Amino acid sequence: MVENLRVAVIGAGRMGADHIQRLHTRIHGAEVAAVVDIDLDRAKAAVAHIPGAQAYATAAEAYESGDVTAVLIATPGFLHEVALLEALERDIPILCEKPLTPDAASAWKIVEAEQKLGRKRIQVGFMRRFDQGYVQLGGLVRSGELGELLMLHCRHRNPDTPPGFTNEMLINDSVVHEFDVIRFLTGEEITSVQVRLGKATSKAPSGQHDPQHVLIETASGVLVDVEIFVNAQFGYQVTTEAAFEDGIVNIGADGGPTVHRAGRWGGEVTPGFEARFGAAYDVEVQSWVDAALRNEIGGPSAWDGYATAACCEAGVEAQKSGEKVAVVLNEKPALYGSFEPAQGGAQ
Repeated sequence: MVENLRVAVIGAGRMGADHIQRLHTRIHGAEVAAVVDIDLDRAKAAVAHIPGAQAYATAAEAYESGDVTAVLIATPGFLHEVALLEALERDIPILCEKPLTPDAASAWKIVEAEQKLGRKRIQVGFMRRFDQGYVQLGGLVRSGELGELLMLHCRHRNPDTPPGFTNEMLINDSVVHEFDVIRFLTGEEITSVQVRLGKATSKAPSGQHDPQHVLIETASGVLVDVEIFVNAQFGYQVTTEAAFEDGIVNIGADGGPTVHRAGRWGGEVTPGFEARFGAAYDVEVQSWVDAALRNEIGGPSAWDGYATAACCEAGVEAQKSGEKVAVVLNEKPALYGSFEPAQGGAQ
């Protein structure tokens, strides 16, 4: 009988707390063994309702306990490199929330470290690959049922941004998801990025130009435009329209009932990413657990994390210059194979 994964969750903030609850209540084949947070009181609060789970201030302490067989990294991105290298040294399954690391150079170090193990241990948390709409759209692309995919039109809107959300973070923390899902849908690398800055909303904080229009091209010439609008006020909305040779497909439209009452009609827009992609997160983590029990990964790889980091670097450069900027990638190692995205996002 295969034993459950004993997971250490590193980071007990907004995303970490969500994953702790997910692992404890909805995921099969895994359990929370430890929670690590530099704020030990926050870690203790996170495990208070989980029998047998321990709180630690450092990952090293969690590993030394001998009770950890997998790790989920949910710290801010600038802390990922150290956490990933530490976990790779122990050769255990890793689920790392996006980004893999904040820049292409450090992401490449992670790719090189994983190659030395000779097998893929890292799954990167790009949850959109597990959203039912994106899975179905990816299936249509690969089936050829509607002919070739020609263009994608993406809209990514947040109601507002937290304090300290910089102009660069529109690319690094938001459009990063589009970069990955474009690669997932097309099965190609992105070759160039351009960012256009037009009229800005008065709702954006000082130093942040919002919204922005991001123009992207893939290796075969698929054109993509992204409206990134992170102070849209009305709610959280992520949609994609795909133009094929023989049809148009839309995903991500507002769900739920449309109510007609007292001379008005309308529905609701999801307030945040947790509601919009909650089911996708569940599928993502379950896919990781199931694959980890087979000594595999169940989703985006370290290469995918590296490639999106390179796209983000090109995007930030394009923000500043207004020019079309090429995405520069190192040669893809044989460990990561060719693009063959499967149902549910595994690759």
